[in-house]
Amino acid sequence: MIFEEIKLIQNILNKTLEKYGIEKAKFSVDIPTQKGVGDLTTNVALTTFKDFKKSNPESRVNSPLEYASLILKETEQDLLNLKHDSVKIFSKIDVAKPAFINVYLTDEMLLLETLQVSSKGVDVTPPNFKSKKYLVEYSSPNIAKPFTIGHFRTTIIGHAIANLLETVGNTVYRDNHLGDWGTQFGKLIYAIKTWGNEQEIENSERPVKLLVDLYIKFHDEAKKNPELENKGREWFTKLEQGDKEVIRLWKKCIEWSIKEFDQTYKKLGVYFTENDGRGYGESYFISKVPEVLKELEDKNLLTESEGAKLVFFDNDELPPFMVLKKDGSTLYSTRDLATDKFRKEKHGDDITIINEVGAEQKLYFRQLFKVEEMLGWFTKGQRIHVWHGMFKLKEGKMSTREGNVVWLDDVLNEAFVRVKEMSSDLNDNEIWKIAVGALKWNDFKRRRRIDTVFDWNEILNIKGNSGPYIQYTYVRSISVLKNAKEVLSLDMHDRQFADTKATELLQRSLGSKFTNLEKELMRYIMMYPVVVNKSIDDLELTPIATYLYECAQLFNQYYAKQKLVDEGVDSTQALVRLNIVNAVAIIIKHGLNILGIDTVEKM
Repeated sequence: MIFEEIKLIQNILNKTLEKYGIEKAKFSVDIPTQKGVGDLTTNVALTTFKDFKKSNPESRVNSPLEYASLILKETEQDLLNLKHDSVKIFSKIDVAKPAFINVYLTDEMLLLETLQVSSKGVDVTPPNFKSKKYLVEYSSPNIAKPFTIGHFRTTIIGHAIANLLETVGNTVYRDNHLGDWGTQFGKLIYAIKTWGNEQEIENSERPVKLLVDLYIKFHDEAKKNPELENKGREWFTKLEQGDKEVIRLWKKCIEWSIKEFDQTYKKLGVYFTENDGRGYGESYFISKVPEVLKELEDKNLLTESEGAKLVFFDNDELPPFMVLKKDGSTLYSTRDLATDKFRKEKHGDDITIINEVGAEQKLYFRQLFKVEEMLGWFTKGQRIHVWHGMFKLKEGKMSTREGNVVWLDDVLNEAFVRVKEMSSDLNDNEIWKIAVGALKWNDFKRRRRIDTVFDWNEILNIKGNSGPYIQYTYVRSISVLKNAKEVLSLDMHDRQFADTKATELLQRSLGSKFTNLEKELMRYIMMYPVVVNKSIDDLELTPIATYLYECAQLFNQYYAKQKLVDEGVDSTQALVRLNIVNAVAIIIKHGLNILGIDTVEKM
């Protein structure tokens, strides 16, 4: 409903602006960032002041603040007369520096917003919403390499962004672009043949760990004997040429890896939709590369330089983009072009593709997107790179080949142990949900673009502003509702009860006095859809985490100070309070679901 109120404000403001000769004005109506300055605020005076002066040169209004006061004078009565059914919507409007117009909702309207959530659930889809198609690529690990803590960020951020886009009604495809091709496989196969034991790898519970040990050994030996690098290239050439034995070992490496990856994805609650949930590996697109190269040639986009083939950009806007090495072999850039062409053909010209990949790939994706625009495949905005900062060790950047990494499996297991030590009465499934929630929350509570130095205590924090704190708040809220069913014979999860009582309760509550905490909680309930849509605009998840934490803090203060369920509490008051609790529980669960964090029933 908050979107309806925003639309009403926009319509009245636009009519006033038209009187001043201003048409198609651009301004926003938002939730204020500062508390106590209205429930909604608009920057209309700031964004249209110059247009006003241009259209009204004789006006004595000489500043945006004076202009805001003029707009307020013109619109105040119309806004204050607005009603939703019989409920007055706005209680007052004022102006604040530098030139914001602030609008306050009536207590009754705040309650109505709360009752809507409590009885019908969360609706975060704006009116007149038009669904779009997105493909979100995330995780994308390399075959034969275990997940490091570095893979954690792309995996959970990408999955949550897909959830975020989906929650308002978009169609979302989820792809895992597996790194299953390249010279590293020549090195790995050489290492398996030289130092490995295939049967031991086959029987291992963590075969990928053995594969990465062999990969590290190859690079250690190559430092002593650089000729091994050529050996690795030779074995990769055999792979490209289809040598049966090399192909067999390569496929084994893929199967071993997928089996281990799936175990990690299951723990993280992460899934994919493309290729029956497996995702497409780079190798799938090798056969599609010639068609891409031909299109690049036909459109005169390829230039030969020292035997290699590159795309050059006008005015050296970006460094040249190599698509073929001088020996004729492809790069991941070539295969990425083939991948995106395939996605476009499969899902349609209107698909928007989002790659969730670390900050170190920013330049590469700018080049890739530009080439795809030059080819005429996509327009600006159809290709988006969502990037995140890196996890670093105190000693510097992590490197698999150097062996200085933190394995994600070790982090997950340590989180499980720490939660179990604190909550020994929970079953393993509940412990995993809390442990994974703690890890994810510690990522989402900070902006994704920030680099993070790995610290065991910080990454596994389960106190204060943490996942378990939000999960516990949910447990507390449903406990209140269960208690209400026992003490007051009220079941807030009975939809028929909730629907029939909502309108009646609103009428009974007209004129009621609400505590400051109640009004603040109802404001938070009201603003949730706006927070979600702002997160979609920015493809940023931290605003949702921040909102949930602040909402949980308010709820816990309310729980501590207010009698929520008691036979001595007035029935109308009790129902109002239970609807507030129910709405908070619904929103916390909804928000955690977007972040990919499970709720639990007890803690």
